[in-house]
Amino acid sequence: MPNPPRDRLLALVAQEHALYESSHPASKALYERADHLFARVPMTWMNKWAGGFPLGFAEAHGAHVIDLDGHTLTDFALGDTGAMAGHSPAPLVAAVQRRLGDLGGVTTMMPTEDAEWVAAELTRRFGLPQWSFTLSATDANRWLLRLVRLATGRAKILVFSYSYHGSVDETFVVVGPNGQAQSRPGNVAPAVDPSATTRVVEFNDLEALQRELAHGDVAAVLMEPAMTNIGIVLPEPGFQEGVREACDATGTLLILDETHTFSAGPGGATKAMNLRPDAITIGKSLGGGVPCGAYGLSAELAQRVQANVSAAADIVDVGGVGGTLAGNPLSLAAMRAVLGEVLTDEAFGPMIDLATEFTEGVRATIELFDLPWSISQLGARCEYRFANPAPKNGGTSAATYDGDLEDFLHLYGVNRGVLLTPFHNMALMCPATTSGDVHRHQVVFDEAIKALFS
Repeated sequence: MPNPPRDRLLALVAQEHALYESSHPASKALYERADHLFARVPMTWMNKWAGGFPLGFAEAHGAHVIDLDGHTLTDFALGDTGAMAGHSPAPLVAAVQRRLGDLGGVTTMMPTEDAEWVAAELTRRFGLPQWSFTLSATDANRWLLRLVRLATGRAKILVFSYSYHGSVDETFVVVGPNGQAQSRPGNVAPAVDPSATTRVVEFNDLEALQRELAHGDVAAVLMEPAMTNIGIVLPEPGFQEGVREACDATGTLLILDETHTFSAGPGGATKAMNLRPDAITIGKSLGGGVPCGAYGLSAELAQRVQANVSAAADIVDVGGVGGTLAGNPLSLAAMRAVLGEVLTDEAFGPMIDLATEFTEGVRATIELFDLPWSISQLGARCEYRFANPAPKNGGTSAATYDGDLEDFLHLYGVNRGVLLTPFHNMALMCPATTSGDVHRHQVVFDEAIKALFS
């Protein structure tokens, strides 16, 4: 069955938009009186919500959020992964309260005992022995790119088309229509054309990767083990092994960005897929929503960086990661609580089982209605896409984007108490998610499909 006629889809979007507006007067009023906020929101990404204005937030607990109009929503967005531990789990609340109250001191530019504990736990999970902390995965990626350039003496990096690694300038590059690198559509005023700093190929294309690395000027490949920000794009069998071999053959370092792929298991995709990176970056979920990030180095890479430190490469001061708040006591207390008591090894099994239940339910509906759609799963994360078979690279996935269809599904869900990640159809399970939550989504999803195709 093809996608619904456009006029029918647009009529349904208008219907759901009207329902959304009438049901959320407090959220709309909050947006309309935000005269001193640029774009009327605290951060411009918040305008990605469908409906003309974002939901105003009141409170959240576990796997549910409550908006300003008093609606309780089952939350599968979870702060775009930042709340993968669930909203305000008890161990996180206790750790933050203790740090702020009993112990005092949010930031001091001094190390705490929590720092070594968290670093040792990340080593246990991901295998890399040396760690340092930032306030976001963007910071971790940005600083690590400097370190790999220092270690290799090479200027360029390589990313995959339509990948996302935060707001790192070098990564906003895609494969253009002629096969050449070009700035990603919508890239905001880059200081330098990223095609000058970055090589880019499509995900799952080993031949193209080998060709670009053969130039010998790439310091590192920066990649997610599976793409997650253009829909979930899973690696083909043998692809990850081929990436490692191509890096080894050309003296190129390999950085895995596990910020979203942490959903694959307690050691992220690194352990779940048995990968061998030279460095790892991660952020958001480690602190349960308290701002944090981290990067890890192999012993060899750490030694290479230290061997190149000189007056011209001052990693302590002038060239430091920056951010006075990085590695602060509050963030580290939060990370210790989340890793030690919430996103434990044992927590991931039930989360992944629920994602499998979610995936199987959506897939059954897709098959029942013979839709040209698919759903992919990465551990505790899953996502449906308007393509079948599922896209194998970023360019193909980007081509399947249908803004009207996504707006309908998101509005239909929100109007009935189900929240997905707003810029694509991603659902993430947390330790507080239940089978009842998954069932609630399934009921709403089935109703939405019937509205589209009946």
